[in-house]
Amino acid sequence: MLLVCLDLEGVLIPEIWIGVAERTGIDALQRTTRDEPDYDKLMRYRLNILEQNSLGIREIQETIKSLDPLPGAVEFLEELKTWAQIIILSDTFYPFGMPFMEKLGWPTLFCHDLEIGDKGEILDYKLRQEDPKRRAVEAFQKLNFSVLASGDSYNDTSMLSEADAGILFRPPENVAREFPEYPVVQNHADLQAELKKAAGHLASPRGE
Repeated sequence: MLLVCLDLEGVLIPEIWIGVAERTGIDALQRTTRDEPDYDKLMRYRLNILEQNSLGIREIQETIKSLDPLPGAVEFLEELKTWAQIIILSDTFYPFGMPFMEKLGWPTLFCHDLEIGDKGEILDYKLRQEDPKRRAVEAFQKLNFSVLASGDSYNDTSMLSEADAGILFRPPENVAREFPEYPVVQNHADLQAELKKAAGHLASPRGE
């Protein structure tokens, strides 16, 4: 009865918005949840930039097609699913995230959605719920699952705090510094090992 909940961008795939910034030359889109903990503020900022530059879903999906999972991510998931069930909890959007699911072997993805206009313009974003990563972990625990979680940004920390064990994967220095209670790993092999260690600790009758 073990679930592993993983963030998507920065853990399994590159940061999509950074890819869009690099493809379009709009440096302002480099800003991510690693920099801005207020998700609504960040998304309003992004949507305003898209509108100013007449960019829509087509341009973003062209960028997504050019991106591949992070090196080692597919192999990491292949091994992980031999001993745990996997849920991807992300603050991305289904039109962004689903193209990556095929590349990752079709894990389950929980994320948000977009309101897209007739001409492909992104009008707004629709949260599945507030603080969705933490609430998902909380719901899984109520179903009697033990939950391990890993992410890299500010928006992952409530998920890590709710989980039975949380691990930071390649976090920026500011996040690692502000949340020293979580172990930090820098590659997928170490993440696999840390998850197995945490699972073993949960399985021990004495938590040893």
